Amino acid sequence: MVCMSDARPELSIAAGETTTPLLEETIGACLQRTVSRFPDREALVEVASGRRWTWRSFDEEVDRVARGLLGLGIEKGDRVGMWAPNCAEWTIVQFATAKVGAILVNINPAYRTHELAYALNQSGTTLLIAATSFKTSDYRAMVTEVVAAGEVDGLTRTLYVDSDDWDKLLEAGREQPADAVATRMATLRPEDPINIQYTSGTTGYPKGATLSHRNILNNGYFTTELIGFTEQDRLCIPVPFYHCFGMVMGNLGCVSHGATMVIPAPGFDPAITLQAVQDERCTGVYGVPTMFIAMQSHPDFASYDLSSLRTGIMAGAVCPVEVMKRCINDMHMAEVSIAYGMTETSPVSCQTRSDDDLERRTATIGRAAPHVEIKVVDPVTGQTLPRGEAGEFCTRGYSVMLGYWEDEAKTAEAIDADGWMHTGDLAVMRGDGYCTIVGRIKDMVIRGGENIYPREIEEFLYGHPDIEDVQVIGVPDEKYGEELCAWVKLRADAESLDAAAVWAFADGRLAHYKIPRYVMVVDEFPMTVTGKIRKVQMREESAKALGLA
Repeated sequence: MVCMSDARPELSIAAGETTTPLLEETIGACLQRTVSRFPDREALVEVASGRRWTWRSFDEEVDRVARGLLGLGIEKGDRVGMWAPNCAEWTIVQFATAKVGAILVNINPAYRTHELAYALNQSGTTLLIAATSFKTSDYRAMVTEVVAAGEVDGLTRTLYVDSDDWDKLLEAGREQPADAVATRMATLRPEDPINIQYTSGTTGYPKGATLSHRNILNNGYFTTELIGFTEQDRLCIPVPFYHCFGMVMGNLGCVSHGATMVIPAPGFDPAITLQAVQDERCTGVYGVPTMFIAMQSHPDFASYDLSSLRTGIMAGAVCPVEVMKRCINDMHMAEVSIAYGMTETSPVSCQTRSDDDLERRTATIGRAAPHVEIKVVDPVTGQTLPRGEAGEFCTRGYSVMLGYWEDEAKTAEAIDADGWMHTGDLAVMRGDGYCTIVGRIKDMVIRGGENIYPREIEEFLYGHPDIEDVQVIGVPDEKYGEELCAWVKLRADAESLDAAAVWAFADGRLAHYKIPRYVMVVDEFPMTVTGKIRKVQMREESAKALGLA
């Protein structure tokens, strides 16, 4: 039941339940508590290599790396970068840095030299731990290039996990006292910064959201608490560790409950993910909508035994209703949850509950997460709006970041004097406290004075029998200022689709000004590695292709 935090219940403001208290401990302390409870249960599985760890052996490996970091002179608050696809070492380094109080800097595996140099310099990273290569990325060559060019100032050492450097890291810790890690842990507090994640902003340089033990440990704990996690669960994690979805909702969610972390592959592959769920008897799987679409559209989808699944989380982008229904009906995920948030809020602010009815779990992003307040405000005046009206989604509570790393001005723009994080998302809070996201403030299309929310059009077009996926954007128009353009991915058995066909499908069902004037059939959407659609790039490409630039 939603607990109201305002005397006027008709307003769009609510707070999550507080029955279960926050975890007031560091990440390392939480790990050790789990190890003491479930020492012999399986903690981590890396499918690609076949390596497996129990909680006891995982913690021993974490401590070896932590001692290695101490042996290299890493102090509390030093920044340690991690630049690699999903692998066991990523998870081990995550907990080793937490135990010694180093701030882990998550570096996007898709970064190239310019972006790498920026992240290393802006964060003041002194030690970089990296893979040698992945897909088309030669990480060793790129590091060599930026160092040789003098583009990074503070970086003093780089270690590559898939080389003998890993053994050198472990060797560096062998001379450390047996109680060295425990001694360092005793100096740490839950409020200490422990993680920097660079936002994938579409304008300007990325900003480093700085998060504490308290921020991310509690968010991982409560996100998985709401899907009923226990030590009996096994979570397939195909989402990237460098992002909150993988390292917080995935790794920290598992560690805080004693559930097993299953890494299906370094990068997402639908067939490998489905195989991992089947072979490892996973009870949960995470993904952004495009991942679930890819799994459900795989030609051999029906041949996989997914009967072990009961839950999971879909997040990272607004979740199509039809895709969610297939998760429940075809993937056995009866307790699947939708979560909504952003990096700056650790990330989850809203989530559906496992006992919500189908309508709430397919038509909304849920309600306020535990210990979190939410409200919807007028983007111009900042006044809280009545329920049912669209405005900017704001959130406040333990989950709001400490700030952007060394950027007080940007922090002040995002977090107001009362502690509310302004997300830039347009939302509507219903009478029952559940919310829907109708778009981004910057993505809203204004056609001839009419405000159009692309998400509404996208949800409608998902009902077209030939459309597998769709994204709607605004493009320049001399008469109306903006017109709608739909990018569509067709189902495998569909032959073609054009604007006339879309108009025929929508005529009489959508207001005329909401029907896309342009339709572009594409194979893929431009997106970040976390599954967020790059609508700015889509607008630029559409305007050029349509001769509107």
